[in-house]
Amino acid sequence: MIQRKFLAHYINTAKGGATAASYFRIGKDLEEYKVELNPSVDTKKNILGEVSTSLSSYEPQGSVEPYYASENDGLHEFLQDIIDNRKVLDDVKTDVIEVHLWEESATASGKFTAYKETAVVEVSSYGGDNTGYQIPFNIHYQGDRVKGTFDTATKTFTADSTSVGA
Repeated sequence: MIQRKFLAHYINTAKGGATAASYFRIGKDLEEYKVELNPSVDTKKNILGEVSTSLSSYEPQGSVEPYYASENDGLHEFLQDIIDNRKVLDDVKTDVIEVHLWEESATASGKFTAYKETAVVEVSSYGGDNTGYQIPFNIHYQGDRVKGTFDTATKTFTADSTSVGA
């Protein structure tokens, strides 16, 4: 059995226009994070009593709740910028990386199988109770997954040559 801590999720918190990505690992204070695939399934029954089922697409998303803001934390600054400036459309797009920490690269230590994807970040509320400043948010994955490797020391993603442009 693979322990949950070996499925890592990173979000790029670099400000718009930044040339270098700045990845922050999601998970502190979270007891659960799962990507809901939200498949689009269509089931039809014909006049012969036969049933056909087709799965045509996915609309994956994940919910990060709670997220407690910390000063000098790249994720807090990223989310606060969305709140303060009421950002929408492309201004709330970033990329996320899912890393399989149980699949280390055979060619390089500290590099793991990973999937990078564009995502839209939806801040659902902010404030919270007396436990601290909370900014729960949702990540809506856009479906342009690219397979590659992620270096946990440098926090850099390298796409596989076979998946570029796929």
